[in-house]
Amino acid sequence: MHSTVIQYIRCSFYHKKTSAMHNLRSNFDKFLVLTKSVFKDRIYDTGNLIFYPNKPKMTDCEIIALSLTSESLGIDSENYLFGKLKNDHSPDFPNLIDRSNYNRRRKKLYLFVELLNQTVADNMNLGEDVFIVDSIPVPICKLAREKQVKICKEQYETAPDKGYSAVNKSYYYGYKLHLITSVRGIFHSMDLTKASVHDVHFLPQLKFTGLNNCTLVADKGYLSSEYQLDLFTNCHVNLKTPSRSNQKNFKPFEPVYRRVRKRIETLFAQLCDQFMLKRNYAKSLLGLSVRLLTKITGVTLLQFLNTQNDKPLNHLKYALAS
Repeated sequence: MHSTVIQYIRCSFYHKKTSAMHNLRSNFDKFLVLTKSVFKDRIYDTGNLIFYPNKPKMTDCEIIALSLTSESLGIDSENYLFGKLKNDHSPDFPNLIDRSNYNRRRKKLYLFVELLNQTVADNMNLGEDVFIVDSIPVPICKLAREKQVKICKEQYETAPDKGYSAVNKSYYYGYKLHLITSVRGIFHSMDLTKASVHDVHFLPQLKFTGLNNCTLVADKGYLSSEYQLDLFTNCHVNLKTPSRSNQKNFKPFEPVYRRVRKRIETLFAQLCDQFMLKRNYAKSLLGLSVRLLTKITGVTLLQFLNTQNDKPLNHLKYALAS
């Protein structure tokens, strides 16, 4: 009796796992339709976004759709992805290219993935006038391997370094992702800095993100009267941050802004859970940037699918269910 129950549980687990993987093609088709609809005026007759002397087996839109599908399903390892595609889904992807070619072309399509993300996000952010900014650590290795690690060190200016995470109350080695979203949690812009760069030094970059005539809610890490005045003068951005308890003219942070800030914290939790933001397999800064951008673009497109299907905007795990 006991062995029969165990066998039933194993069979049920295997069935659920394979059923989820067999949805890979249908989910791929959803992302492919979205990608083609955004780039319909940019696609060559060959179905590509870039000119190739010899027509490749997979089109550029298919490359982008496959990367978005894998990240949205929590498959962040290219080795594992291609193993499953070749063993379980070869009839569904008859024009599959080799993994190294896929990796090279995905990096070349970085700007198009960025355009896809920005186009869909801007469409959903129409009329928004309240935004949130926050940062999250992006470690690239364990702190013990800091001295010997060689990845992402192509240039000294963009090489990773050690930083402190106030949330985890510990040091880490890598980068810091700064993300700006609307009050509903929809992407607006992002930037990647060294881990040691303080949040407040990201504020001057906001003048180049297109933010204007809006309210920007941040935490104490972005507290600076100088940058606050500069943003308001140049972009009409009203920066709202909590005051420190020992600060002169201390004022309690308005509860409405405290509630607003929870949205981006929930988004970071979703990025770490479903999209495994802090798991890094990249060997170069470009590779890491492509992975981060693809994960965030995946979030944006899942939010868009939810709006199309009249589902709660940020129920990301169920966006592909319909």
